[in-house]
Amino acid sequence: MTEEPAYYRCHSTEPTPLTELVRVVGSRWWVEETFQAEKGLAGLDEHQVRRYPSWTRWVTLAMLAHAFLAVVRAEEHASHPGPADLIQLSCNEIQRLFITVVVQPLHDIAHRLHWSDWRRRHQQRARTSHYRRQAASQP
Repeated sequence: MTEEPAYYRCHSTEPTPLTELVRVVGSRWWVEETFQAEKGLAGLDEHQVRRYPSWTRWVTLAMLAHAFLAVVRAEEHASHPGPADLIQLSCNEIQRLFITVVVQPLHDIAHRLHWSDWRRRHQQRARTSHYRRQAASQP
């Protein structure tokens, strides 16, 4: 975080309360996080732009891949809450499982699922420890 003040110029055709303007400005971070996820998960930033049609196809394909991961994640969270000692499946973990099970199956599926459970269990422990440490440091 920088010490520089940030300014936003807002326009609305109707009177808008300050709380609504602050909410809209705060959504900027959500959009930026989504772009970062698109870059890492779906390869949004891996295209060499030479012509507009190829760029639009690439962006559309990357957005479709990210939408696939988000839908699978949402359906998994809704249908399988999972055990308390595992962190829920994230888009990163779904991408990792998809690649290792479907695209490049180097090991059997049981091995990959066991590895995913192990990683998510340790992520849950780290998250719990982090939250406890934060709560303990609060006055």
